[in-house]
Amino acid sequence: MKPTHRRGMQPQHIRTLLEDVRSGALAVDTAQAALSDALRVAPFEDLGIARVDHHRVLRQGFPEVVFGQGKTPDQVARIAHAIVGAGHRLLVTRTDAEAYTAVLDRVPGALFHDSARIISHISPADEPGPIGRGTILIASAGTSDQPIAEEAAVTADVMGNQIERVYDVGVAGLHRLLAERARLEHARVVIVVAGMDGALASVVGGLISAPVIAVPTSIGYGASFGGVAALLSMLNSCAPGVAVVNIDNGFGAAALASRINRT
Repeated sequence: MKPTHRRGMQPQHIRTLLEDVRSGALAVDTAQAALSDALRVAPFEDLGIARVDHHRVLRQGFPEVVFGQGKTPDQVARIAHAIVGAGHRLLVTRTDAEAYTAVLDRVPGALFHDSARIISHISPADEPGPIGRGTILIASAGTSDQPIAEEAAVTADVMGNQIERVYDVGVAGLHRLLAERARLEHARVVIVVAGMDGALASVVGGLISAPVIAVPTSIGYGASFGGVAALLSMLNSCAPGVAVVNIDNGFGAAALASRINRT
């Protein structure tokens, strides 16, 4: 089943419209008509199972993101169909292959990022390339942290950022991190993903001037308390410029990094 397009206007389209008016390439009346048409798209669409927020992209710069965990494959597919049908980019987090099969039936061309547990779709007509001003670098302490790091990386990519990955650079072998120092210093935002003692965030925060977003993971032995130890360690970081998101929240880190990178 192909999406039924009720295409709204994206923030970059509004900016282009206004710039065309300023330059004289577009008449004010024509721009007004285009904006009026865009605003006729309902602010939300009631599917019975969910109210899809079609104006979120205008308020926050990116469409509503679907949290797949706890939803049936059919529910995920119906919500995804509504989002893509309105001309928006699709991002479904914490999902699986069964949900992807259901989504693919309604949204041809959707992709499944297995390690990140993400479903995404970007229309061929909506590929302007990265819109972030710089690079978002994702650094993970160990291979076990990689699924959360990938959630952050794929999210940042779908949100229109240039990304780089530096994986398995935990503090148990500090030379591995220092070998990547030039890439760390070049990044505009760094997302640090670490479990166990969570010390990597403080080390990175002490090496670079860019903002660091720390993601504690639930990786570790019993005394790590499912990521609470890493969370507290990151919250108590002595390095300035380190912000912390919730345990295993790679998506949240990427969303914040994307906003910083667009500023």
